[in-house]
Amino acid sequence: MNQNAYTSTAQWSLVVHRVSRHSVEVWVGTLFPTLKKPERARVRLITKNGKVRTRIIRKWQRPFPGMKQRFFAVVTFRGLEAGNDYRLEFERRIEAAPRAGIRRRWQRLRSGTFRTLPSRVPEKGRGAFTIGLGSCFYHHRDGGRAAASYKALYERGRNTIRPDVTVLAGDQVYLDIGFDSLSLTEQEIRERIAADYALHWQALGSLLSRGGTWMLPDDHEYWNDYPFTDSLLPTLLALKLPHVHNSWTKAASDGVKNVQRSPVVESLTLGNDLSVCLADLRSHRSEHKLLPEAPFNTLLEWAAHRTCPGVLVIPQPLIVEQNEVERNIRSYGTQYARLLEALGSVSHDVVVLSGDVHFGRIASVPIGTGRARLVEIISSSMSNLTGLNGLATGVATDRPDRFPHGTAAEALGWQPQKVNYYKNGGSRSRFFVQSRKGRLLSAYPRDRTREHIMTVSFCRGAEGIEVAAQAWLLRQRTKAGNMPVPSFTKPFRTILK
Repeated sequence: MNQNAYTSTAQWSLVVHRVSRHSVEVWVGTLFPTLKKPERARVRLITKNGKVRTRIIRKWQRPFPGMKQRFFAVVTFRGLEAGNDYRLEFERRIEAAPRAGIRRRWQRLRSGTFRTLPSRVPEKGRGAFTIGLGSCFYHHRDGGRAAASYKALYERGRNTIRPDVTVLAGDQVYLDIGFDSLSLTEQEIRERIAADYALHWQALGSLLSRGGTWMLPDDHEYWNDYPFTDSLLPTLLALKLPHVHNSWTKAASDGVKNVQRSPVVESLTLGNDLSVCLADLRSHRSEHKLLPEAPFNTLLEWAAHRTCPGVLVIPQPLIVEQNEVERNIRSYGTQYARLLEALGSVSHDVVVLSGDVHFGRIASVPIGTGRARLVEIISSSMSNLTGLNGLATGVATDRPDRFPHGTAAEALGWQPQKVNYYKNGGSRSRFFVQSRKGRLLSAYPRDRTREHIMTVSFCRGAEGIEVAAQAWLLRQRTKAGNMPVPSFTKPFRTILK
């Protein structure tokens, strides 16, 4: 049977979005303009013992309203068992086509797998609850390697490192790269943004279809230093024109809302052991606020009323110096200080997972008045920028030396504490992701951090919640098992109280 008689299934997508203990939300459809809506389509959920549940897709939506091509549907399955593995199949009905030798049947377009959340963090020795962390993905020279390495980790990794869920902490697409972003035509702007999503989602397909994936946008889901337009980058000058600004903002927002389905502030818990909160601190920025007051208060409520260790996922790090060229979280002094105050007001440690800065690093520091610690884990980039854009790279640093400092410390009345970068008697930390030298006339003209993701695993030990974190180099594979190579000689380990 000629599978290509109808379409290449590579242009279809199945994305496992939110997963809970008893439910899953699945995004299916296409971001390419060449495919037609199936007259009949379905998603099947298959248990480990072979039982099948089916959802017929009765209505399609447009990810970018106003554009006739591209479509998707979100399918939800409920009543699942906690901590169990499931398989998904996205299929369409093929009607009889005698001349092509095809009988009426269901054609599988994409498949996926996921595990529901456990009721509690697993006991040590009985596995772990693992979060995969990545950010900053540029498809140009990736060649599918990021997704292939993730697939190997997911399918062949030990049960203590296989991701249960993944969080992509920003810049999953780069909508402002390339001189075609200078278009002044509204339809061309929308088409360009939709096409970028199609290419990036195709390249990440093997990642997005394995395990629940939460996505938080950062500026490149919109444009550099969004929502501000005072950048001197020539590719962004057209944003000063109102019709260009409005069209770009609308199409980019549609991608975040309908494709990434990013939360504003969302939390989930694993019993009384661990509380996880994800906050989009980019999409709703204004001149002086990271978030409007209502969702920001929801974030503060989570931070200040935790009764167990917490995990905060945000698109930019907290342990940073203020950036004088582009805004980072420290640029929002009042809300930055209020967030730190809330995190430091309880006696439970918090792990911050973040991206954005084009380097990977783990650091920790005492925070607040409750004798708690802030452990910050940064993972960036999954695939580096190239060419002229490849000048925007970074390697991990041991700055700032103390935290908090400057106006934040003054506002809080805290004594700045020395940040632990886990140096082992040398100038480099044991937990800085490796870097690579640049070559001036190559695709990578500056020194850059090697492409990687991190796994952050939690288990219940006798003294508290034990954490183990490792960075995995996506463009290097082991000879035995064809797995991504670990960056750290030994995983980072600590105990959360």
